[in-house]
Amino acid sequence: MPAPPSLTDGLRFAFGTLTALPVRLTRWDRPAARAGMLCAPLAGLVVGALAAVTGLLLLFLGAGAPLAAVATVAVPAVLTRGLHLDGLADTADGLGSGKPAEDALRIMKQSDIGPFGVITLVLVLLAQVAALAQAYDGGWAGGACAAVVAAAAARLALTLAARTGVPPARPEGLGAAVAGVVPVPGAVAAALAVAGLAAAGGAFLGTYGILRAVLAVVLAVGVAELLLRHCVRRFGGVTGDVLGGLAETAATTALVVMSLG
Repeated sequence: MPAPPSLTDGLRFAFGTLTALPVRLTRWDRPAARAGMLCAPLAGLVVGALAAVTGLLLLFLGAGAPLAAVATVAVPAVLTRGLHLDGLADTADGLGSGKPAEDALRIMKQSDIGPFGVITLVLVLLAQVAALAQAYDGGWAGGACAAVVAAAAARLALTLAARTGVPPARPEGLGAAVAGVVPVPGAVAAALAVAGLAAAGGAFLGTYGILRAVLAVVLAVGVAELLLRHCVRRFGGVTGDVLGGLAETAATTALVVMSLG
């Protein structure tokens, strides 16, 4: 029986699988996956902070909000090697094909991107950049907070998707490694923690900022949950591509909410 994972094992799993940061993955078993998926929002906080710093640096150097927004969106893409965006495109192709689960999963494994994937990528990236530009226009703090909240909410969506009762669609891959590993109470605790951190960050923007940040997290995981349930019905479970699609969906939803008002 595998030894219980330490916090270090969980952090290594989270950062080693969900980011391109130079973290060595030391364990690839179910207990480590459980700890890692519970730590996923922490990886999101780091990614979001790096994205926010990049955007703010450009603002302070005299760049406008649109360019700062593009840079802020680019950082998470680089730090995930584009895997979440690729997963979003593949999931869109699988869902858009209208084919049975086995055929749709085969389409998702192909290396090329189909028309549904291209359209989805373009619209999602445009929405993210537009939302961040709007947030930066309202003040540098609002843009930075939006970047961090969105990144944390995106990884929280992965924690929730790895909860007990969500099956894998394939017997191999990241989806199979993490599907069902997170106990429901642990998933709920992670969601409350992220909502609390979002509220703390939103406090710098005033009372409305607190409400907006918490609402961004709630709606982000809510929309991701709807997509998760649809994918489980269509594909029979989750895959690595579906997880990437959930992360980008949650991030986009959070950014849109953070740009309002």
